[in-house]
Amino acid sequence: MDRYRIALLTSSRADYGIYRPLLEKLKADSWFSTKIIAFGTHLSHMYGYTLNKILKDGFEIDYTVENQLLGDSPEAISSTIGLTTLKFSAIWQNLKNEIDLVVCLGDRYEMFAAVQASLPFQIPVAHIHGGETTLGAIDNVFRHSLTLMAKYHFVSSENHYQKVKQLICSENNIYNVGALSLDNLEKIQLLTISEFEDKYQINLEKPTILLTFHPETVNFEQNIYFANIICEVLEEIITNKNNQILDYQIIITMPNADTMGNSIRKIFENFGRRSENKDKIFLIENFGTKGYFSCMKYCSLLLGNTSSGIIEAASFKKYVINLGNRQKGRLAGENVLNIEIDKEKILESIKKIQEMPVLDGYNIYGNGCASNKIIEVLKSLKSTIKM
Repeated sequence: MDRYRIALLTSSRADYGIYRPLLEKLKADSWFSTKIIAFGTHLSHMYGYTLNKILKDGFEIDYTVENQLLGDSPEAISSTIGLTTLKFSAIWQNLKNEIDLVVCLGDRYEMFAAVQASLPFQIPVAHIHGGETTLGAIDNVFRHSLTLMAKYHFVSSENHYQKVKQLICSENNIYNVGALSLDNLEKIQLLTISEFEDKYQINLEKPTILLTFHPETVNFEQNIYFANIICEVLEEIITNKNNQILDYQIIITMPNADTMGNSIRKIFENFGRRSENKDKIFLIENFGTKGYFSCMKYCSLLLGNTSSGIIEAASFKKYVINLGNRQKGRLAGENVLNIEIDKEKILESIKKIQEMPVLDGYNIYGNGCASNKIIEVLKSLKSTIKM
């Protein structure tokens, strides 16, 4: 039996964590032969050199591409796009007769550049998580561009199905499979509170706010201002200046490699160093999927602007204070409170959540079966994929 020869692109810890349940099924299924191409922040020691995570999970990495420039200025980001396109032109030249399908995910500029380079070689592309909207990030443009470059589309909701249909002016090859990341929740055995404390020296029995704040890359000049406001909020929380707010500890996961990301990182690092309540602040570079979801399970609420607050948090019955415009336009459940980045409004939202009822765990993004659905679709497409 001829096998599907798949090249799967992963550029960061974030997309790898989403891919993992699909990778496990591809690896276990004799229908498929999968090459992993790792690039972007996977190869950066600043971001935890997460190539090691992929290897530790038992996967082989077939190609690595060093494409990330130091710096996070607009010029550095633009130059990285060009360099990534150039380097992947050589990758696709070498692989054009050895693969039948490229699998990509999401909306990162590195992913856009890698797929863009494949177009002249006419290798079919399957895109995961198309049709979504994030008006506060330039990723929105890259996501829709990936949709237009792809032949097959695995979307996370009916709403996104309709958006992709509109973008490609067709309803062919669009499949509503739900959010792939939710498959992790069915499989991963999360850490207990005591195991989490042993590993990270953080006691999640205490009321905890999990904060992840990435740059707004559309209005990137405001990111320093936004980060400083968030630190003012955190300082008021940990010093108990407002007796209507619980005595929370704060876990901060560090921002990704976007425009002004390093500036936000430095502000959070300085906040952690100078605070008189250092014992209530924990800065984490990379939890990994298991550690991050374990933290989400036991935390009191989420604060920030990460897609995980929009997609996964509802399955953990968690309320989310979604800040600013980065996720603006993305379909969200009733657990998400969309708040502008204003100190008083954020504090009021925290007080409000403390009085809100326990959630039921319903998630508009599905029930954790996306990887099975993707596998089924790929097998059904055997006759249409170039072999």
